[in-house]
Amino acid sequence: MPKTFVIGDIHGSHRALLQCFEISGFDFQKDTLICLGDVVDGWPGTCQAISLLLQARHLIYIKGNHDFWALDWMETGYANEAWLAQGGQATIHSYGKSVPQGHIQLLRNALPYYVLHNQLFVHAGIDINKPMDKQDAHDLFWGRDFARLAKAQHGTRRRLTSYEAVFIGHTPVMEGKPVQYCEVWMMDTGAGWSGR
Repeated sequence: MPKTFVIGDIHGSHRALLQCFEISGFDFQKDTLICLGDVVDGWPGTCQAISLLLQARHLIYIKGNHDFWALDWMETGYANEAWLAQGGQATIHSYGKSVPQGHIQLLRNALPYYVLHNQLFVHAGIDINKPMDKQDAHDLFWGRDFARLAKAQHGTRRRLTSYEAVFIGHTPVMEGKPVQYCEVWMMDTGAGWSGR
């Protein structure tokens, strides 16, 4: 029976991504992988990590904030100083002289969010006071207010959304595994820096 997996920020950690696939028993031909963005920047394996993701037959890729910077560099050659300081240099080094077209296409065609069986998948979060078609880029790709709100409501029975579950990356948790606050699953376990 095919399964659906979700993974948070990878940040160039190809080796850890391989380990996740091995431990989970992910089937590249049958299973679905929903990636919450930010496969780039941080560790030196961005090129390898994207190549590995592209082997998944059923890949749904959500755009992350670092993906914007990396895509800009891939398409124009421009390297934003803030991006370079936050892992972009490692992404540049991982590619050497050229970026495969399929890698550019993955980031270019990434979704702002995805809904499956009343579950929402988004990189950073949402504004709970707006419908999904009115969300702005800051909340979807950069904001941390939704994650803070979910954490602040931990232990209450309050629901923040009408979704059965919401899966986000972007805001790292230091528990070494995904953490649930209300119906919100925080999936960024810090792989890009000092986490898992």
